[in-house]
Amino acid sequence: MVRVLKLKNLVILSIAAALIAVLSTTAYFTGAYAVYFGNTPRLIPIYCVDRDDKVVSISFDCAWGTEYTDDILNALRVSNVRATFFMVQFWTEKYPEYVQKIDAGGNEIGTHSSTHSYMSKQNAEEIKAELSTSSAAIENITGKKVELFRPPYGDYDDELVRTASELGYYTIQWDVDSLDWKDLSASDIAMRVINRVQSGSIILMHNNGLHTAEAVPIILETLKNRGYSFVPIGELIYRDSYTIDSTGRQVPAAKSSA
Repeated sequence: MVRVLKLKNLVILSIAAALIAVLSTTAYFTGAYAVYFGNTPRLIPIYCVDRDDKVVSISFDCAWGTEYTDDILNALRVSNVRATFFMVQFWTEKYPEYVQKIDAGGNEIGTHSSTHSYMSKQNAEEIKAELSTSSAAIENITGKKVELFRPPYGDYDDELVRTASELGYYTIQWDVDSLDWKDLSASDIAMRVINRVQSGSIILMHNNGLHTAEAVPIILETLKNRGYSFVPIGELIYRDSYTIDSTGRQVPAAKSSA
């Protein structure tokens, strides 16, 4: 009886090891990494990046209006900072001149979906349609391939992350939330960001927050004075040979295996 139980345990361990190996291989080739919560694997987007060089990214979601966008672009230009803008398709199509302005400023553009819906409620085909049409709208204006995707509301599930990865997108979240959409004062927005940033952080802001444009120069100047520099998210992240931990931190494979 004891020998049977031992054999059974060995079989279970072998199966578990094989499953982990398959998931790891899949992760390596697709960039969608499985993190275990209890006994359940879950795919995790990139929330931040494991870096020690005080490099960060500032990003803006574009879904409603443009009233403050010129001021944001001017603040970025004055500080010589390139940011990442995530655009919803209907915003892209309504404001093509702003897509051109953002691109002309050396900024990076990613998709924020087609309809700004809760995409965890969609099936794979619906997700593919959202990503392909929204990216095409951007690419038709800029002539540049879209590689980054931010889910609306930060809402995601395994299906969404997996499908996006299969289509060649890096799914991007954030670890520093400005809460500028709540119409906080410029100083409150700035202090929320400044006090939470660390090397490899991804900052979330919005192009049409009431006081966002006023907060941006404060954030950029203060963080630069503290030794931070800014790059678009596409230059912050690792493109291959990485893992993602349970907090969403992207870690180079060499470091995670050390």
